[in-house]
Amino acid sequence: MSFEQQLISWAARAAPEPGALPAGGGHHRAIRDWLQSGGLTLLPYDLKTGLVAEVGSGDKVIALRADIDALPIEEATGLPYRSQNQGVMHACGHDIHTSVMLGAALLLKEREAELPGRVRILFQPAEENFGGAKTLIRAGALEEVSAIFGMHNEPGLPVGEFATRGGAFYANVDRFVFKVTGKGAHAARPHEGRDAILLASQLVTVLQSVASREVNTLDSVVLSVTRIQGGNTWNVLPESVELEGTLRTHSSEVQQRVKARVSEIAAGFASAFGAQIDVFWYAGPTALVNDARWADFASEVAARAVVPHPSCRSASRRRRFCGLSSAYSRGVRQHRQRQRIWFAPSGI
Repeated sequence: MSFEQQLISWAARAAPEPGALPAGGGHHRAIRDWLQSGGLTLLPYDLKTGLVAEVGSGDKVIALRADIDALPIEEATGLPYRSQNQGVMHACGHDIHTSVMLGAALLLKEREAELPGRVRILFQPAEENFGGAKTLIRAGALEEVSAIFGMHNEPGLPVGEFATRGGAFYANVDRFVFKVTGKGAHAARPHEGRDAILLASQLVTVLQSVASREVNTLDSVVLSVTRIQGGNTWNVLPESVELEGTLRTHSSEVQQRVKARVSEIAAGFASAFGAQIDVFWYAGPTALVNDARWADFASEVAARAVVPHPSCRSASRRRRFCGLSSAYSRGVRQHRQRQRIWFAPSGI
């Protein structure tokens, strides 16, 4: 079996498991077994399902990261490598990410004596439900690491293209829930109540003005209301309505300003309508901000090792998913003369 076939086999055998995986899951064990069979050192971090391996020696450390969890979706493709776990599938391509990272780890292990430092291999759990990265950080997996490279497949890019850029890339993620409480009444006598549905509907419309009229157009902001729920019959105005949605921003300053303004608007509406609006915020992942010099370095390596032409130069200007793919490990094999600048691109 060729190395490429081995990677494909690993991806097909990656048993999907959800982000909130209990200790000792099958996917976790399989990754551990594959790493150990390749002679890689597993670091003894206190992790239930994540794994950290390391290759090389010395004081300088960089990290490679892949996510390994799945989504709670039934896979009904009928393909021979479809998920065998009911209600769970690798809908976001994390089986590919796992396989690519295993391949990179093994190639680096083969050339361990040539490395000018250490490469830490991170298999992150619970990316889909937001908690996995914090788990790795709390466990100390990023101690000593000077830079970290991650990748994500992008079906929108042609095969062989690579896309990255410096600066903000993925956004801050916030979830909000508004509980609008008015006063229930008969639908034929709305004047006897406080119409929570009417108030919630107007609130949805006004919230859009925050992103479109109160934030600099050069700042990326998306505010979406994704759920409205209230009432259980056709002829009664409900006492309460819930709104739920998400706020996406690239800047923490803009994030806090928009959240404050949204809360102010909710309070103003409550006062004007004689109702009550409770606002609840739930913080998700913070924004991904790529160091421009490391992003340029990744593009340089990808242009040489991932594709036979500089197509990644044009792709790097697109607002696409970030990616390092196996460029890193292939760069080890094909461009050894570049090894000495891994830990100091552009003078870092």
